[in-house]
This record gives sequence, structure tokens and C-alpha cells, in this order.
Amino acid sequence: MRYEGNVFRPPSEAYSLIVQATIGCAHNECTFCSMYKDKQFRVRKLEEVLEDFDIARRQYRYIEKVFLADGDALVLSNKDLMTILDKIHTTLPECQRIGIYAAPHDILRKKPAELKELRENGIGIAYMGVESGSAKILKNIKKGVTPDELVEACQKLNEAGIKSSVTLISGLGGKPMWEEHAVESGKLISRMEPSYVGLLTLMVEPMAPLYKDIRNGSFQMLSAYEVLEETAEMIKNINLTKTCVFRSNHASNYVSLRGNLPEDKEKLLAAIAGALKTGRIKDERFRLL
Repeated sequence: MRYEGNVFRPPSEAYSLIVQATIGCAHNECTFCSMYKDKQFRVRKLEEVLEDFDIARRQYRYIEKVFLADGDALVLSNKDLMTILDKIHTTLPECQRIGIYAAPHDILRKKPAELKELRENGIGIAYMGVESGSAKILKNIKKGVTPDELVEACQKLNEAGIKSSVTLISGLGGKPMWEEHAVESGKLISRMEPSYVGLLTLMVEPMAPLYKDIRNGSFQMLSAYEVLEETAEMIKNINLTKTCVFRSNHASNYVSLRGNLPEDKEKLLAAIAGALKTGRIKDERFRLL
């Protein structure tokens, strides 16, 4: 396969064929993120994208899932996306699901009929970085979106029948705003009613703008114990009316948590309390991005 720069994908797409429909991220201003800082955003030539599926067909006999990268492949017009989806169905007829990174503004720009068209032609899941439910924190990290817009974007996916997988980041408010981050994020998840919630823990690499704030002391990272206390407060404030898969088992997390909300809410809180009591928390040396 042909890739430009580092390629990123959600953990659940580990065994998917990854094809870059775009290079980099159209927004690329989030202060905590270094994923695409080495790339200038552009849309790949459609011919190149289609060629990649022919290359994949020659290399692999069976491809069950496809993931369209980079940071926000949903920025493409429906016309181009439909051409790509048609190519997938023609070239990889065994493919059962197509996933895509979707920035909130890209979702909001799509008409409901366009999202439904994508779902009917194979887009089964869209991954959206939410990061926090706090309007202040979203502004601080230059997310470029409000909590209400995040809710609207997720609801549009839900109404179109596309599974929504949202990601939030523990510790993103630092020490002064940990409680606001926890409470408002829990409330936001409750309003969004996503299909999946993934909770990562803040880790900042040198290329991320936030790194210098950490170095000069203007941003204070949470300790492992503070992260777990924040996570417990967030879960307490999640009140859903339908089942949502909750995962906090990324390599960056101090404690691995998994369950369904609201069914497993007390079990998750008990697991956090147990980790805090026993000190069974992942050592910093084993946390990875």
C-alpha cells in the first residue's frame, strides 16, 4: 500500500485496510494533538485513491473492513465519496463495513440525505474526536467547535443510521479545570447518545502546541490518581437512555475499563475505586500513544 507520512486509525480498525482519501487534517489546530503537524492538508487525487484498492486486491485475498483516512476523510464531497464506495464494493465485494474519521464540521456540512446515502452505501461507523464537554476547554484547545455543535453532529449521524464513535481525553483541562471537564463531558455524552465512547488519557508529544505550556508550568498535568478520580466523576454524570459501549482501555490509560452504559455504570465505578485503593495503576513507562 502507498502511504504518506504517519498513518493513524482507531483501535477498533486494527485489522482494516487503511486507505488515505485525504492527507493530514483540515483543521489541524488542536493544541494537544501532534498527529498531523508534519503534513499539509490536501485531498488526494481520486484516481490515486481508487488505484489503492486495486493494489490491495492484488495483495490480499480477503478484506473484511476498510477504513478511510486521514484525519477527516468526510470532508470529501458525496460525489467523490460515492465513487470511492462504489470502487470498494466492486473491487472488494467481501467488505462488510467501511469506517471513516469525521470532524464535527464535516458532519454538520452534510445534509441528512447525504449522510443517509453514505450509510446505505457502506459507511457503517464514523469516528469523531469530541475531547471535552466543556465550552471553555474546547476553546482553550482550539477545537473550533462548541458543545452544542458536537451534539448536533452526533445526532445527525445517529439519525442517518451511522454508528457514532466519539473520543474524549482525560486530563485535558489540567488541574484547575478537572471537575468541569469531568462533569461537562459526562453531560455531553448523555446528550449525544453515541454508539461508542472511547476515553483516552492525555499524553503530549513535543510537536503539539500544548507541550510548551506543560514545560513552562502554565498547564499542570493530572497525576494518575487524579485522572482516575476525574474519570469516576465523568462516569457519574453520564446518564443514557440507550446502551452505549464504553471503553477506556487504550495504551494511554492508567487502568483498563470496559463495559456498557448505563448497565455497567456501578461496575465501572467500583473498578476505579478498587484501583485507587490498591494502587494497581499502570506505570508511566508502559503508557504509549
